Amino acid sequence: MSKECPVKIVTDSSAHLPMVERQKHHIDVVPLKAIFGTRVYRDEIDLSNQQFYEMLPKAKDHQTTSQPSAGEFMEAYRPLLDAGKEIVSLHLPSKLSGTYASACAAKTELEVQLKKAMPITIVDTPWLSMALGMLCIAAAQAAEAGKSREEIVALVNALIPRLNLIFVLDTLEYLRRGGRIGGARAMLGSMLNVKPLLQIEHGLVEPLEQPRSRSKALKRLLQIMEERTHHQPVYVSVLHALAPHDAAALEKEIRSRFDCKEFYTTEIGSVIGVHTGPNAIGLAFYTD
Repeated sequence: MSKECPVKIVTDSSAHLPMVERQKHHIDVVPLKAIFGTRVYRDEIDLSNQQFYEMLPKAKDHQTTSQPSAGEFMEAYRPLLDAGKEIVSLHLPSKLSGTYASACAAKTELEVQLKKAMPITIVDTPWLSMALGMLCIAAAQAAEAGKSREEIVALVNALIPRLNLIFVLDTLEYLRRGGRIGGARAMLGSMLNVKPLLQIEHGLVEPLEQPRSRSKALKRLLQIMEERTHHQPVYVSVLHALAPHDAAALEKEIRSRFDCKEFYTTEIGSVIGVHTGPNAIGLAFYTD
């Protein structure tokens, strides 16, 4: 993003944006926190994903997560405002986290302190992981093309209903523990060898299917993407929780079967990984 670009994109660490994309588009990321007992870790800063997924199954205390404070958002927004930038701030669903509320509180506090309206638009998106990440990239690309804050927000709102986020878990146990299980609760009584295939819909976790093995589940991910994209050119991201071999195999299949306009592979970070557990793998995608 050039220095002349008047609009900056801000998001949170649930977006799982690869570092190369953050740097390329100058997207600011405010970290959520993963909490193990009394220890608090800032997502992607205090704890690597490798360390996190090694700790997760061994932890005696139930792990929880916490949104950034309003103060942390103020720290992110203030330098941008001081530099004369406008801000579009895109976040994971308010149904799942208080992050959006913290961002709104930060804007309000800045307006009180500075005694004027702030050029900040905060969007409560229904997406997380790279579905949110790809929204941020599209918004940043629009900013780079010289679009106004209002035009960027209109683009984001138009893209939101076109996104898909589907994923396979090894177990529903982590979702159940975290209380984020939503409609997938109906799957809890299923046989142990079932691999839950889920989606995010309207900001909530919802069940899709119950394949009998991981290989069948991964095959279904691709079939569902085919059914929903109708072989149109696709923007797609493979996301995984320490499952690099499965992610690489999926990437190979996708690149051979689909016309990829943009392709990303990214790791699921700790604040989402608390709810998915290790070995989760998924796809975020949309078409024009």
